[in-house]
Amino acid sequence: MKRYAKYKDSGISWIGEVPEHWEIMRAKYMFVKEKREIRDCDEVITCFRDGEVTLRKNRRTTGFTESLTEVGYQGIRKNDLVIHQMDAFAGAIGVSDSDGKGTSVYHCCTPMGDYNVFYYSNLLRTMAKKGFIQSLYRGIRERSSDFNFQIFSKQYLVIPPLSEQKAIADFLDKKTAQINELVAAKKKQIELLKEYKQAVIAKAVTQGINPKAKMKDSGITWIGQIPEHWNIKRIASLFVENKQINKDFAYKKAFQFKYGNLVPKNEIGNDEEYRETYVKYTVLNQNDIVFNGLNLNYDFVSQRVAISPESGIITSAYIAITPRNKVNAFFYSLLFKTMDNKKMLHGMGSGIRLTLSFCDLKSQLIPIPPLPEQEQIVAYIKEKVDSIDSQITSVEKQIANLNEFKQSLISDAVTGKIKVA
Repeated sequence: MKRYAKYKDSGISWIGEVPEHWEIMRAKYMFVKEKREIRDCDEVITCFRDGEVTLRKNRRTTGFTESLTEVGYQGIRKNDLVIHQMDAFAGAIGVSDSDGKGTSVYHCCTPMGDYNVFYYSNLLRTMAKKGFIQSLYRGIRERSSDFNFQIFSKQYLVIPPLSEQKAIADFLDKKTAQINELVAAKKKQIELLKEYKQAVIAKAVTQGINPKAKMKDSGITWIGQIPEHWNIKRIASLFVENKQINKDFAYKKAFQFKYGNLVPKNEIGNDEEYRETYVKYTVLNQNDIVFNGLNLNYDFVSQRVAISPESGIITSAYIAITPRNKVNAFFYSLLFKTMDNKKMLHGMGSGIRLTLSFCDLKSQLIPIPPLPEQEQIVAYIKEKVDSIDSQITSVEKQIANLNEFKQSLISDAVTGKIKVA
């Protein structure tokens, strides 16, 4: 894109050179912090890290810390420039799209002259993305900042002519919308690939990989037909609950669930500091299968089954099962993951919190292919999943590149490195 004819040093470290005709001024001479009373009709507004400032109900209603008395709440009006005092470093800066109310942690600013709030929203978010707000850190939380209004008001900002401010804001609104649309399409592509991966696994572990195999009714509602030569048995016929407790503190490597896998806990300090807790944990054998059967009624993402990569320990609140006979543990971990994905575990839990136990699991019927076929199915799934995961990684890189390009475009436009008007 074109550049301006002449540039000058802005004197602002995170901006560098700017067009020669742009002015420089402290924020305190440009914006005033409003202090408004709230009205009975005002609904809660939230300033998100992606720069959207909107009524909370427009995005989500859960996952927030609720204030019962709304102490310190203030009125927010449409087109206020809103800066989140503690999360500004992460980009929580934007223009409100609604009237409403918000906590006192927000700076609700209005311009004192010819300043386009949409342009300055992009400029301040660029300041954040470049790490400058973080460099002004005065808070006590790691990766946070106390970007209070006094600190903000001391910052020097560039001032293009108002017509250029509007042109830049309009240009970015159009271009970022186009990029966001591309990103959304690629995210949808990833979701479809993930759904396809689950479907590939589900079909292989319940119907096999031989399309010419004769089929029979399994008698299992969520599975349907299975190859004629497969058997059907209860889970208890193949697996026994692992109740071995780490009472002598022989094992010190503790695992935790993370997105359907078991990963080591990153504990800090001496092993002895965890003795009192770890002596109550269950000892895991390599290839034990673990179920997180807690709070099934609060499950948002079904990733409650994992296989132990090596010996270790895990909280006894989980269910650990060990094969009775020679089976391919990976095959059954994939079968149980399929049960989880189909929400079959949810109907088995008991109690107010729907907690799953081995007693709930052990009578469930599952298909039993011959061991060599289990191994063939696992190898087939690995090859297919590796290919799908490679495609997902490729699309994720495309998304990262698009987001990087978007941020670069915003930065270059608001700091005058490119001429858009």
